[in-house]
Amino acid sequence: MLSVVIVGGLHADARKAAVGQLLADVPGSVVLHHDLATAAAGTVVRTIRDATGILSAGETPLVNDCACCALREDLVPELRRLDAAGTLRLAVVELWDSVEPKAMAEVVAAGGVTVTGVITAVDPALVLPFLGNGDDLAERGLAAAATDQRTVADTFARQLEYAPVLAVLDSPEADEEDRELLAQLHPTARQVPIGGGRTTDPAGTRYPVRHSAHSPLVRAALAGFDVESAAAAQHPACALLPAEADAHGVSTLVWHRRRPFHPERLYEALEDITCAAARSRGRFWLADKPDVLLHWDAAGGALCVESAGPWLASLPDAAWDMVPPVRRAAAAMDWHPEHGDCCQHLVFTSPGLDRDGLERLLESCLLTDAEYSAGRDAWKRLPPAFDTLLEV
Repeated sequence: MLSVVIVGGLHADARKAAVGQLLADVPGSVVLHHDLATAAAGTVVRTIRDATGILSAGETPLVNDCACCALREDLVPELRRLDAAGTLRLAVVELWDSVEPKAMAEVVAAGGVTVTGVITAVDPALVLPFLGNGDDLAERGLAAAATDQRTVADTFARQLEYAPVLAVLDSPEADEEDRELLAQLHPTARQVPIGGGRTTDPAGTRYPVRHSAHSPLVRAALAGFDVESAAAAQHPACALLPAEADAHGVSTLVWHRRRPFHPERLYEALEDITCAAARSRGRFWLADKPDVLLHWDAAGGALCVESAGPWLASLPDAAWDMVPPVRRAAAAMDWHPEHGDCCQHLVFTSPGLDRDGLERLLESCLLTDAEYSAGRDAWKRLPPAFDTLLEV
């Protein structure tokens, strides 16, 4: 059976280095790539190549004026055709710059093709510049559709945090702060060195990286991948968020409280909170919407707030059987006798983070003792400052 590994990332040089290494290391491997740069002209260009060069090239038309939709329609049939041929060991799906691996991994798996790995390729020297880039993808010629409203920062953050494996370019421009930022943003990821031809051991001794079918990158590509678990790990109710850390000028603040936010005070502080860190994410609790779990997702100075459904504490017992086990387990680990899983759990990661100032600002947005004591009926009558953001 053909194994499929998905390699993505906005850092094109790192991505190409990772793909090239997989081709060199695995005999009988090919790379499929859909170039969305021509989408404005109405087509998407698909190429298939091996270590010797391009084997085939063709165009596929847009579907519903959506380049990513065309990719979905074309990718699975191509993978099935390659699998049926029975001559290949590995198909590497190299995603175009702004295509996110989550969507493609789910499409491939739903098509009955085995995804054995998802890898995001990263240049550590570019992590902070990309996280701080609030430009729309369209402004950079990276939009995947005419209606694509994503930014460089939030797209890069999702690419980085979804993949269990990071192929890390041995970049001479990267310093300790860059590498520490990468480690704190995705502490559970397996980092595999690529490019540059060298790596280091824990003592700092440098050795050549030898390419082979047993290389760390190949092992990561073939290790196996669970699409459902990966999706659950991104849900704000059960995401494996970074832990407290402080090293090489980079800090991660984990802020956890059991009191809801005052909607107006939080809304007024949004800009300062959002700009306080290169990356922040998590879940939060608003007093005027006490039964709604809200998702916080910020990068590049821009914040996305959306409802992620009800807190489990607000559901009747009979509804719990319809909740995924991973969600129930996550809630049980953080259950409060009075509030259940309702809480503030926000994580901020950045170089030069003003931890004390940020904590003071966040604390000032919580209900006061008097407001808290007034109870839920009074909370629900507070001004609904977030209705516009939530499109209520």
